[in-house]
Amino acid sequence: MHPLKRLFNYTRQYRRDVVIATSYSILNKIFDILPEILIGIAVDVVVNRKASFLAHIGIIEPKDQLMLLAFITVLIWVFESLFEYLYELRWRNLAQNLQHDMRMEAYQHVQKLELAYFERNRTGNLLSILNEDINQMERFLNGGANDLIQVFVGSLLVSAVFFYITSSLAFLALLPIPFILYGAFWFQSRLAPRYTAMREAAGALATQFNNNLTGIATVKAYTAEEFEAEHIRRGSDAYRARNTEAIRWSAAITPVIRMAILAGFTVTLLYGGFLALNGEIGVGSYSVLVYLTQRLLWPLTRLAEMTDLYQRSMASIQRVMDLLYTPIAIPYEGQHLPLNSVRGELEFEQVKFSYAGNDAAAIDGLSLRIAAGESVAFVGSTGGGKSTLIKLLLRFYEPQRGQIKLDGQNIGEINLQDLRRAIGYVAQDTFLADATVTENIAYGTHGVSQEEIIAAAKAAEAHEFITALPQGYNTQVGERGMKLSGGQRQRLALARAILKNPPILILDEATSAVDNETEAAIQRSLDKLVVGRTSLIIAHRLSTVRYAHLIHVLDGGCIVESGTHDQLLAKGGTYAELWRLQTGER
Repeated sequence: MHPLKRLFNYTRQYRRDVVIATSYSILNKIFDILPEILIGIAVDVVVNRKASFLAHIGIIEPKDQLMLLAFITVLIWVFESLFEYLYELRWRNLAQNLQHDMRMEAYQHVQKLELAYFERNRTGNLLSILNEDINQMERFLNGGANDLIQVFVGSLLVSAVFFYITSSLAFLALLPIPFILYGAFWFQSRLAPRYTAMREAAGALATQFNNNLTGIATVKAYTAEEFEAEHIRRGSDAYRARNTEAIRWSAAITPVIRMAILAGFTVTLLYGGFLALNGEIGVGSYSVLVYLTQRLLWPLTRLAEMTDLYQRSMASIQRVMDLLYTPIAIPYEGQHLPLNSVRGELEFEQVKFSYAGNDAAAIDGLSLRIAAGESVAFVGSTGGGKSTLIKLLLRFYEPQRGQIKLDGQNIGEINLQDLRRAIGYVAQDTFLADATVTENIAYGTHGVSQEEIIAAAKAAEAHEFITALPQGYNTQVGERGMKLSGGQRQRLALARAILKNPPILILDEATSAVDNETEAAIQRSLDKLVVGRTSLIIAHRLSTVRYAHLIHVLDGGCIVESGTHDQLLAKGGTYAELWRLQTGER
């Protein structure tokens, strides 16, 4: 489907605004053309005086005729200015409202897409669509739509006047228009793929910028500034090359159109002049034709700019619409699950899952039951399937075989947000919003008091360092919490989970990136937090899971050992070997 039609279908709620804005553009163009006709009438008055066109309708005196023309001119200019103000107001407000609604809908849709989508697509490209592509659509509605409408309406009106005065000259003067339009659309068809390639190159460049700025500490630590600058240079060169190719075509439109315009104007000037000299048309009519030819044809030189803006916008609209209509692989709909009814019993039944493009199974026929309120740990070497198991429980991915049950109900049948509200998640890579400490602790939890937030911070042993910050709980933590240390960020994440008070708790390497003192503080908080709730703990540091009710050792997506800490040590298997490696025991 053509991008413009997709946009038209999307903007159903704005149809009334589009119709009103279009009406104002048409009325403005009508009043914009009338002065040229008045000039011809004025010339007719000066030349023919009491035998002029106005004299034939009852206004005999030339001075009275000129006074009437002056009055009509004032009215025309007033109405032209009024409708220009109104169409500017309507089109620009429409552009602002539409870009806001489209950006919000696109962003909300992106949030509902499965995790695999983000692994397949670059973040910078998504940022480019949500920002620059939607802004490009806004620029088209701000001016381009009105220009296209007025060129079309102007062509119809001027053609009507030409045919009214002299049909023979009209055919000759208007003959270049089809060639001008054909040329414009011919160039447009050549520009379309080039602008699409340009937008893709812009997205790739944005991805590189995003990646480098996110990892700026690593870039500096490895003195890789020049290396990364070279990466950016290559990306910018690719964008410039795509842009240059598009410019080469778009720059050729105006000269071609000018040649066609020259032909039409010359025909009117010569042939119309001969008709006036021969007395076949009046001097006033000849003046009208000359002025209207210029008014009709010269605006067509803007077709280059309009075509360029239009094609850029269509490429951007296509990308935005493709994003908006990306299917949601993991639907949010399902049976509602009241939070206070969740007991927390979990069951994995013959679950199998493989990542796209990877033949080896990350989880291979795993079956497991976790009783409500039980604390269960998962350990093993990297790539064993520990984190994948958690992602399946959170429904970041769907298993290819088997099912996962919560309190006996398949989680695929539960409303996705209700499921996730029942789970507290503390990850190794802590995400903090660029907001205050208070807002980060209360993140995702609504209607809590400051006292509850402080109580959660105290339970996470974070209150002391928070009060030492410049503005205490009102301190801005910076982008991704960059103003805080790793241990401080982790304690805020733990306070967030404590405040949420979920029936199910997931701790994914929650203490792996902190020092011993911070680990001990977090561990004390965790020992209190896991009591009475179903807890899934992933850890490489076995010291953090030794007191779990049950420990499962994962390898190759399968459970190879299960038991308590003491039972697994006594078996002398994989767990015992990992314990000896970490403790230095022989």
